[in-house]
Order: sequence, then C-alpha cells, then structure tokens
Amino acid sequence: MAEKMIPLLPCQNLQPVRDFYTALGFEVTFQQKSPHPYAVVAYGDIELHFFGMKRYDPAESYSGCFVVTDDVDTLHAAFRSGLKATYGKVPSRGLPRIGPVKDMSYGVRQFLMSDPGGNCVRITEKISENQHHRPAPKETFARALHYAAVFTHSREDPAGAAQVIDRVLDLEEERPTPLQEAQLLLLRAEAAYRLGDDTTAERMRDKAASVSLTEEQRESVRGDLERLTELLAQPAIRWPQT
Repeated sequence: MAEKMIPLLPCQNLQPVRDFYTALGFEVTFQQKSPHPYAVVAYGDIELHFFGMKRYDPAESYSGCFVVTDDVDTLHAAFRSGLKATYGKVPSRGLPRIGPVKDMSYGVRQFLMSDPGGNCVRITEKISENQHHRPAPKETFARALHYAAVFTHSREDPAGAAQVIDRVLDLEEERPTPLQEAQLLLLRAEAAYRLGDDTTAERMRDKAASVSLTEEQRESVRGDLERLTELLAQPAIRWPQT
C-alpha cells in the first residue's frame, strides 16, 4: 500500500491564491469553476488543494498544514526569489506574507508563510531527534526570550510577544545582560512591525543597535538587525486581490 495525504485548504477567492503560489514557483495542475471553485498547485512533491468559500474570511483563518523538507533554507530562498521577481518585493506582514527561517525550541528549523486565503503553511526541517518543546528557562530574561520567540515565529502572535517583552523590560529589580537586551528589543521591533506599528519598530530597532555588545555578540544579532532595517525601508505592499 502507498498512501498519500493532501491538505484541502479554504479560500474566499481562488485567483489571488493561484497567483501567489505561481509566484513562489508552484505549477497550477488543476482548476475548475463549477460545480464549485477548486484548484491544485504543485511544487516538486508538495501538492496543495484549495476550494472556494464566498463567506470565508481569510483574516480569521486557522487553516494550515506542515511541509517537511530536508533543505528549508533552499526552499525559503527560492520562494523569496520568486516573489521578488514577480512583484518586486517580498510581503512580510498582512496577507499574504512569508517569515524568516528560524531554529525552534522543538527541534525544527522552519519558516511560516500565509497565503491570500489566510492558510498558514509551515515549512520545516528536522534538526533534532527530540521534537518536544524545550522546557522554558527559569531565568527571567531567558524565559521571556523563549516565549517571545515561540509567540513570534511559531504561534504568529506578535501581540502576545510584545506583552511578554514589555513586561520584563519594565522590571526595575532585574536587568537583562546586554545580549539579552538586544535580542529582546529586536523581537519587540519584529512584533511592532507585524502589528503595523512602524514607529515603535524603528525605535526598538535603534535601541537594539545602540546596545554595547562584543563583536561576537554583535555578529549574532546582525542578521535580525539588517532584516528589520530592510523591512522598515520598503514601502507597504498592496497585494492584488482580483
């Protein structure tokens, strides 16, 4: 026996969903308008099916699926390249969007992307045999970093991440190490950016950049700092919906 499971994902309108996946490099292998809207896209062994729902609200979607790969970085680079070649920019907030590649506390390296239908596709590569969440650290700021990273890069809850970070940065009796402070500020900038608050995002990014770090520590946060600077410099993207 050779079984195969294929996700069936909802969307309000098939056209922008097809356009998004085509920009990523997928091929539309099937589509129909009646008796109901339906489309299939494929990229290598990845196959996704979509059906139309007129009363469906993409902003309220909880639909999604996992895609397991052995080279998450190559897929991420290919998808970003396709979006930039087609639209000139890479959407990183709102719908659709594609997030950064991150190593998570449950043994995977992953990135998340959400299509115009609000479906979240998690592209993952196993980097550890232990697929359980690491226990949260007990130290105050390490614990905050742990949960803020999960909220931001796994649960897609930037408001939750902002709450966690603001609470610990307001503490008077304890202070983070310089590296922890820079990491918390960068995560807070990311949360603000995703929430559409560019003023706070720029302020937090600038504060993170001004923290006194060793050269090794500076190098460890350079990628996030540069990515945020790039995101804040690009104009808002209005994705075509028809």
